[in-house]
Amino acid sequence: MKIVDYREKGFKSVLSKIINRGETDTSGVEGAVRSIIDDVKKRGDRALVEYTKRFDGVDIRGRMEVGAAEIKKVLRTVARKDLAILTLAKERIERFHRRQVQNSWFTVDPDGVTLGQRITSLKRVGIYVPGGKAAYPSTVLMNAVPARVAGVKEIIMVTPPSERGIDPYVLAAASIAGVDRIFRIGGAQSIAALAFGTGSVPSVDKIVGPGNIYVATAKRLVFGIVDIDMVAGPSEILIINDGTGDARWMAADLLSQAEHDELASSILITTSKKTAQSVRREVKRQLESLKRRTIAEGSIKNYGLIITVDTLNRAVEISNDIAPEHLELFVERPMELLGLVENAGAVFLGPYSPEPIGDYLAGPNHTLPTGGTARFSSPLGVEDFLKRSSVINFSMEGFLTLARKTERFARLEGLDAHAESVRVRMGTLKNPKKRR
Repeated sequence: MKIVDYREKGFKSVLSKIINRGETDTSGVEGAVRSIIDDVKKRGDRALVEYTKRFDGVDIRGRMEVGAAEIKKVLRTVARKDLAILTLAKERIERFHRRQVQNSWFTVDPDGVTLGQRITSLKRVGIYVPGGKAAYPSTVLMNAVPARVAGVKEIIMVTPPSERGIDPYVLAAASIAGVDRIFRIGGAQSIAALAFGTGSVPSVDKIVGPGNIYVATAKRLVFGIVDIDMVAGPSEILIINDGTGDARWMAADLLSQAEHDELASSILITTSKKTAQSVRREVKRQLESLKRRTIAEGSIKNYGLIITVDTLNRAVEISNDIAPEHLELFVERPMELLGLVENAGAVFLGPYSPEPIGDYLAGPNHTLPTGGTARFSSPLGVEDFLKRSSVINFSMEGFLTLARKTERFARLEGLDAHAESVRVRMGTLKNPKKRR
């Protein structure tokens, strides 16, 4: 890993390369994705069958949806201890997200005007769960459980098939989380199916879950037809350290993100040059034994960085500029720094709160803003599956209190019909005979 001091001349250039790494040019795939979306919209299930055969090498004719009997059979192959871990994760995620539930509210003023906000859940949502070489049961739980807590009526899951079938742990997580229907389709074609509906796949109100560039581009293109959670970029971790703690632990945490993707970013900001050297040595040593060494090595080489600073306040300033997905305050007194943190998807306090705990069992959602979007966006939560409706109920007295000013406001904007809507009521109320 490269070590730089924040005062070095080339520091901003080095950091900029890392921050902007996720700005992928989608122009090369957007045309193909648009074509797939239009085709699925036009031909429905037939297009899904053809694309699944072409891209995944699996024939899903007559078996697009995963049946209850198949799920039950697969669940018998999952060890009880693993089912218990998935169940524990579900319970902890559910417990945390129940605290996010919002309630409708109403107020009544002395004029008899009732104002309020009504909270309702989305009717149906779609969850995309990546397939390929890795299995992501945690993605199922982190997306489905908040939706269920919010009161979503129906949860539809799509995931790319393989010749081996859908991963048993993904199906187990779906069963535990209360997913209603599962379809063995992936890629841009599955996003189109969820957005527009086909003969087999129902259309949804919102699509959540991560995916590759084709999935991300498809989500962006159907936004407006349906809602989406976010267009996620590569994973990232930033550790702030004060020279205390075990370098092996910090190196392991940095590598926990590097193994995700060659584009993942792992950054350490420390006030100790000794720690900087120790962590660099440890990263190199631990890389040797990783199963996903090639991926992690590429990530560390291109987007791994150790920054030395003079103070912890300076470290937090740099972190706030980066707005990392995961931020570890690996310091003796993390609570003293927490108040200075403005931009971060999730903050992990102290040496015993490693990022992977948050990925699986802590309870808060691991679907987090990436690529600096933590400056203005938040982790996935119950509120993402809720709608707010304003409620307005005026009494006659309350109406008359604001009527003339409302009419005047409308005429200031040149909207005479708006003004007349108010004026005609005032005229009627001033002449009781017209009210009969």
